Order: sequence, then structure tokens, then C-alpha cells
Amino acid sequence: MAGHIQDRWYKTETDAHGKTVRLKSDRHGTGLRYRARYVGPDGAEKSKSFPDGQKRVAEKWLSQIEADMTRGQYIDPRAGRLTVRQHAERWLASLTIDPGTFVSTEQRVRLHVVPHLGSRSLDSLKPIHVREWLRKLQDGGVAPAYQRVIFANLNAMLGAAVDDRLISHNPCRSSSVKAPKLEPRRIVPWRPERVLAMRSALPARYRGMVDLAGGCGMRQGEVLGLAVDDVDFVEGVVHVVRQVKLIAGKQVFALPKGGKTRTVPLPESVARSLEGHIAKHPPTAVSLPWRSVDGPPVTASLLFTNVGEHAINRVVFNRLAWCPALDTVGVPRGRENGMHALRHFYASVLLDAGENIKALSEYLGHHDPGFTLRTYTHLMPSSEKRTREAVNGVFEDGPKVDDGPTTAQGS
Repeated sequence: MAGHIQDRWYKTETDAHGKTVRLKSDRHGTGLRYRARYVGPDGAEKSKSFPDGQKRVAEKWLSQIEADMTRGQYIDPRAGRLTVRQHAERWLASLTIDPGTFVSTEQRVRLHVVPHLGSRSLDSLKPIHVREWLRKLQDGGVAPAYQRVIFANLNAMLGAAVDDRLISHNPCRSSSVKAPKLEPRRIVPWRPERVLAMRSALPARYRGMVDLAGGCGMRQGEVLGLAVDDVDFVEGVVHVVRQVKLIAGKQVFALPKGGKTRTVPLPESVARSLEGHIAKHPPTAVSLPWRSVDGPPVTASLLFTNVGEHAINRVVFNRLAWCPALDTVGVPRGRENGMHALRHFYASVLLDAGENIKALSEYLGHHDPGFTLRTYTHLMPSSEKRTREAVNGVFEDGPKVDDGPTTAQGS
């Protein structure tokens, strides 16, 4: 059924002579005059009203609706009336992501998106509103890196609204909206002296954690989730297959970051350290839920536990063990000096020894060697020395000098 424009101020009737006449309706002069009516793809009649003097506007709007339906690009004008808050709830409920990631995402949306944009309808959300919201985050002291993550969540949420045909455009993708920029930060790796000092400053039962993080490049959660069966002393490798995560303050076992398991070389010095640790602190069987707080229990014989022989809570460990060790060594407390600094140390040692980026990326469990390169490129040794040595290896005594090719006379 083709759409049409209804004039609500007039009606047509047939007079006594059978002639169609146009008469004023009871609504004449009141309310919106023109109603554009059409049948949507779902078979239901839909409409939009326009004021007096805007019949051509109504016709143009209806023509656009019909063209969109023909092209398969139709979006129900009423769909965008959903508020950002309502759409956020539906979007979050539809996510199929790691439980820990879900908790973090829900928290960011609830605390930083909904309070500022939640009451707006999706179809009223413009680039100016996103720019103003980003400014509020900045003025509110939110760290640039966190701003960027929050913006990514809103962008994904509105991208889903476009995919679901609730709105036609994502205002986060507008050319006038700029994602928060990260402040350039060059990683400065710890010196070996600092690593060894931190090891000595920690309680004895935790010192092997420094060896694993600094000698195998493992993340803190992966060290906390390492079981004795994951260490192959014969082959000299460590299988990184789980981590201890915190979800809403509750500990769970889960796959390493990104769901990516890996195998890393076990240096002999680290192996000796672990053997000594095991002799003094035998592995302890610990059971935790798998992936989510209500997941099935999984048991692993952990190499590192707290004094109560329970899985180590990283927040408690950082507060009661790591930070006091920083104080003892004279290192400022802060994110850049967390246990993650040992991974940077590991990367710097391997790069200095000439290890390639692809191998380092695999050992660190990065999703992309390009990320590894961008993170650590400034730590890579200068190529100038390698270039000179490579060429000298071919022309060890310098290129031989002769008089050039001999040309036969008369040729």
C-alpha cells in the first residue's frame, strides 16, 4: 500500500448531486494539519504529523521513507525514541563477553555514560552532545586512558543501535568528534639492580613471583594462577594457561588475558628459584570458580598462596607486600611501578639480547606483534651497529680494489 498525505483540517463528502465536495473538518484550524501515512515493512501503519504550511515537507519526508524501504535502509522513526539509558540496558544484556570484562563495562556505562546522556532519546543524540560529554569527562579529572575506554564503550553501544536499525548514524563516528588521545608515554624499564632489590624486599614466600614475572614475562594474575603442573622442568618451559581474576571483588580462575594461552621458555635461573621455592613452600590445592563467580569450581595446585594457603588476592598483595617493598627500595608508589614493570624489564632484556619482536610478542601473550613493536620500539638496539657488523662480515678486509674490467683492444 502506497503512502499518502492526509489533510486533517478538511474532509471530503458526496453531496446530493453525487459530486465530491471538500468541507472543513471538526479539527480545522487546530493541531497539526498534515499526516503522512504509510505501511511499514512489519505490516503496521505508521504516520508522522506536520503543521499547516508544510505539506511539501510532509511529502518529501514520505518520499524519503518509501525510498529507504525500497533500498532496504528503512529505519522506523519511532525506534529512536528509546533513551540512551534504555538502549544501554538492552545492549549490556546482549553482550557475550568475559564476566570480568562485563562487570567493568557495566560499571563504566553506569557511572560515566548514563548520568550525562541517559535521559536523551537515541534519535536526539547529536555530535555536540558527545563532544560536551567528553569535555565533562576531561574536566572531571578522568585519566585520558580511561576516557578512551569509556568512549569506546559508548561508540560500541551506539554502533549496535545503528546495526539494530534504531538510528541511522553513530554520532561518535562524526568527523567533529575526536576520541580522547593518550598522552605519549615511553616505558622506562627497571634496571636489574632494582629488580633484585625488590625481590629481596618482599617476604620470602613471594620472591619467586619476581623471578617468574621478570624472567618469563608473566602478568601478575598469571603468576598467581600458576600451578606446579604448568611448569615443565625437563623441557624448560612454562605453560601459561590460567590466571586469578577479580570480578566484583571475588576471585575466579580464568584463561589468560584475551583468552590466549601460551608457552614461554623457562630460564635455568628461574627454574632453580622455583625448585627452591617449592622445597620451602609446597604447592597448595586451591579451588575457585571458573570464569565467573557462579562458575563451576576448578582446583589447581598453586605455586604461590598467601600465609593462609589461599589464592592470593592481588589487591591485598599490592597493598600489604608490593607497596611496602617499593617503600623499602625507595621507589615511588604508582601504576608505572606496579608488578607489571617486571614484564617491561623482561621485554627490555630480550630486546637488548637481539630477540625478535614476533617471538617477544608470543612470549608476552600480546594479540598483535604490532602492539609489541609500538610499545617497545624505543628499547630496541640501534640498527647502525648491526648494519656495520653485517656488511663487515661480507667485506671483512674491505672490498678488493682493481682497475676495473679489461677491454680487448679494437673491440
